[in-house]
Amino acid sequence: MAIAMNISPKSQGELDHEDQAPVRMTLIEEYCGIITGMLEKLVSTQRDRLATAQDWVADALAADGLVYVTGSGHSHMIAEEVFYRAGGAAAVQAILDPALMLHQGAHRSTVLERLEGYAETVLEDYPIGPRDVLFVASNSGRNAFPIEAALFARQRGAKVVAITSSDHASHVSSRHKSGKMLHDVADLVIDNQAPYGDACLAIPNSEKRMGSTSTISGSFIINAVMAEAVANLGRRGIAVDIYRSANSGGGAEAEEIVRRWRPRIRGL
Repeated sequence: MAIAMNISPKSQGELDHEDQAPVRMTLIEEYCGIITGMLEKLVSTQRDRLATAQDWVADALAADGLVYVTGSGHSHMIAEEVFYRAGGAAAVQAILDPALMLHQGAHRSTVLERLEGYAETVLEDYPIGPRDVLFVASNSGRNAFPIEAALFARQRGAKVVAITSSDHASHVSSRHKSGKMLHDVADLVIDNQAPYGDACLAIPNSEKRMGSTSTISGSFIINAVMAEAVANLGRRGIAVDIYRSANSGGGAEAEEIVRRWRPRIRGL
């Protein structure tokens, strides 16, 4: 006797999925573990420095100063991370020189970040002063631009915070005529915990590594410091303009913030 069975046909996608071997994600999981460990170590070892940085930022904003952020090459992304960004304070001036970024020529940016005297031509267009704080991001801390940017801001009376890798810096020498590294000329140094060479994942049958780390930890540092500083001000009863996403109902509010800050912030 035949027995009728009601079996739903499987889609082609389900059949294809059954035929596939499980995807190995060894490096994905390793990368996650390394990054998580880096951030945990960063918070535990740099706690006092992070606290000092947020105090400086809070004091700057309370005094109607600005927070400047700059970096060359990929480090420019740390500046972009807190500039005109959902969840970001309005009183942030990213110093973004197109020639030091990658879209106008990656190799060109490498040449210019090593060119002594170039930093002054960039920063002299900004009214950095004693009320302000400048964050300079550079993983190696060896090139002329970050070193001279820090020196320029300090000469103007601003406090300078370096975001750099102590491990990488310990393996290389300065390319600046002074022989100094970024950590030598900043008022405060926050170690981003990135390993020498930045990349952290060993690739089978290769001497090369992949998986950069400094952008992730640098973004964490600048966002964490800014958030803590604004919370600090909130406890003092001082309100700070903060952007909401223009794609989540904050468009009109963002336009009003831009209107207020455009006279002081370049690039809005």
